Amino acid sequence: MFALALHGGAGTIARASLTPALEAAYRAALQAALAAGTTLLAQGAPALDAVEATVRSLEDCPLFNAGRGAVFTHDGHHEMDAALMDGASGRAGAVAGVRQVQNPIRAARLVMEQTEHVLLAYPGADELAHAHGLPLQPPAYFFTQQRFDQLQQAIAAGRTQLDHAASPGPGPAPLGPDPNWKKGTVGAVARDQRGYLAAATSTGGMTNKRYSRIGDTPIIGAGTWADARCAISCTGHGEYFMRAVVGYDVACLMEYKGLSLAEACRVVVHDKLAPVGGEGGLIAADAAGHLALPFNSEGMYRASHSMAGEELVAIY
Repeated sequence: MFALALHGGAGTIARASLTPALEAAYRAALQAALAAGTTLLAQGAPALDAVEATVRSLEDCPLFNAGRGAVFTHDGHHEMDAALMDGASGRAGAVAGVRQVQNPIRAARLVMEQTEHVLLAYPGADELAHAHGLPLQPPAYFFTQQRFDQLQQAIAAGRTQLDHAASPGPGPAPLGPDPNWKKGTVGAVARDQRGYLAAATSTGGMTNKRYSRIGDTPIIGAGTWADARCAISCTGHGEYFMRAVVGYDVACLMEYKGLSLAEACRVVVHDKLAPVGGEGGLIAADAAGHLALPFNSEGMYRASHSMAGEELVAIY
């Protein structure tokens, strides 16, 4: 008896831009990540191992804005953030702005298990990963042409953009909202066979971001949270999620107001975030194995495996 949910970002490629082949590729990647986590859970592995494996699968896929395929900063770098939290122990680890670590989620777990800290930033986080033998990669590993083209469009338009504007053709990208923007953060939450919970989140951030901007993903309680009651992984416009302390707010609504997981998530995503412009969503699991996958954007790349063994893979 276990449950797992994952996301590959809220907001989606506009339906008109999503070819059958590209949709099939996204669905296959989501299914592969789901299988990576559920296989471990079925074998009795801890929830923490399952969410790490699920996120690593998504980091390795260039379709998502995490790990390989992360978006570019204004200066042409990749600055990646990740975090994970173990609900059973309350321990957490996170990294911000790493540039060389192949799987930032592994570095986040290293911070949790091998240091007395919770959050390390570049360059120290990369140095820790190197010291403990985690695979490091040159910039070319993380490069994808699509992400590079997005950077050029964002620079020409003078904007910092949330992933994932599909190439609109020659010339500068239009100012204002783009129907193809996608918040490409990835994440996973799980309830293992012992009833313990864990959450993990990873992202490349925003295209054309400057000044080493850091979003909600590595901020424990904002983009990532897990305790004995619930596990949360968020995706969306990080500044809003940080201000709302989204992950912890869901847990507090459950603890102090006695709301169910589904109702607490609904209140946060639709009643609190949406009215102030906080577009995005989250995935959540509780100790009973209930799952919630709410979002206030057009869609959210997502997949889940329920306690009853039912599986879902969806985009819109």
